Amino acid sequence: MLPIKVLDAFAVMAFYYDEPGAEIVQSLMFDAGEGKVHLIMCTVNLGEVWYWISRGNSPEIADHYIQELRAMGVEIIDADWNITRQAAVYKSKGNISYADSFATALAKLRNCPVVTGDEEFNQLEGEVEIEWLS
Repeated sequence: MLPIKVLDAFAVMAFYYDEPGAEIVQSLMFDAGEGKVHLIMCTVNLGEVWYWISRGNSPEIADHYIQELRAMGVEIIDADWNITRQAAVYKSKGNISYADSFATALAKLRNCPVVTGDEEFNQLEGEVEIEWLS
């Protein structure tokens, strides 16, 4: 069985904009293409990626990047009630964005790490495994 990892929007944006940690995400994407890891992402976090790219460029470019991400083998997971409820639990506990709570919830429910560089996730160590980009 392949290891599973959740990508947070922070990790995807680091990859696309060649920010610190981009090489780690690039390696994960390569490994996914080689069938060595299964990368997943929640639709809520994918929406974050889309709006950041759209805001900085255009909706058409954002659509292209999303299609590219899917073509690289990242499985997009819809936010069903189980994920949404777990995300709401994390949001209710404190200072984490609602979107970040979805990446965390997906990682918790799939029993796998979340890949991020977002410092908001510091407070979630112990809840889920975090693979830091730095």
